[in-house]
Amino acid sequence: MTSTGPLLLLDSASLYFRAFYGVPDSVTAPDGTPVNAVRGFLDTIARLVTDRRPSRLVACWDDDWRPAFRVAVIPSYKEYRLAADGGEEVPPALTAQVPVIVEALAALGVARVGAPGYEADDVIGTLTDRAVTSRARGGVEIVTGDRDLFQLVDDDAGVVVLYTARGLRNLEHVDQARLRERYGVATGEAYADMAILRGDPSDGLPGVAGVGEKTAAGLLARHGSLAGLRAAVDAEDGTVSATQRARLRAARDYLDVAPLVVRVARDAPVGQVDDALPATPADPEAVLALAERWNLGSPMTRVVEALSSVGAR
Repeated sequence: MTSTGPLLLLDSASLYFRAFYGVPDSVTAPDGTPVNAVRGFLDTIARLVTDRRPSRLVACWDDDWRPAFRVAVIPSYKEYRLAADGGEEVPPALTAQVPVIVEALAALGVARVGAPGYEADDVIGTLTDRAVTSRARGGVEIVTGDRDLFQLVDDDAGVVVLYTARGLRNLEHVDQARLRERYGVATGEAYADMAILRGDPSDGLPGVAGVGEKTAAGLLARHGSLAGLRAAVDAEDGTVSATQRARLRAARDYLDVAPLVVRVARDAPVGQVDDALPATPADPEAVLALAERWNLGSPMTRVVEALSSVGAR
């Protein structure tokens, strides 16, 4: 393939959760089993491939949705999502569909990549860094409904996030200009620093008391980075108000460890990935069998046609 299309990285769980809640559960297999998440996920791939015309594609996977190295430093991390058995709280109707998604990706020949002990975000961070280091042509486009990945935005490296909050028809193109406009931070790195200061109760991250997005962005604009802000607090140089200085000092222990939790890993143990966009399914017979078994004829056809149209260039 000679295409210079982007490397398209999918935050898979974000997309199949979105599909599960966005596609009616009346979409079922012949035996009545819901397949709404599978159908929505496949249609998402078909649309993204058609619209974005990537040369490479990876479905990034959560091998561990709550990594031990993050919980060790902030035990409340994602605690609210813990099920009684210690696993992740996921609707049973969705849990049953995830293996079908796995089979469909394998049959189609779309790379699905996770890393033991790491989240999909870390896989995305690692593959993004590899692409940037190798100066891969076409840039990197990250598809997600999770703002945490905004920290990877880098205009110079050609890394953007396609944010799905308003749907696939209205993807938000998040580059550094959008970060400045919406959040008041100039770079992806600054967004990560802002997220550390702000915290995220939905992920069990307390943040610094009394410091929201606007305050955090202002502090970072004045001091350049979280490290610069903390140095100013320690120096008592007058550039941080007494109230803010007290709040930041009270949060010292949190600020010492939060970067490990909030910042995505760039060195997750991800092996070599055959991420080339497949022009034809890896296993056509499996595609047909899955389509018949799960009533996925139309979405499978749309994905195969999209891959064929773009991948054969």
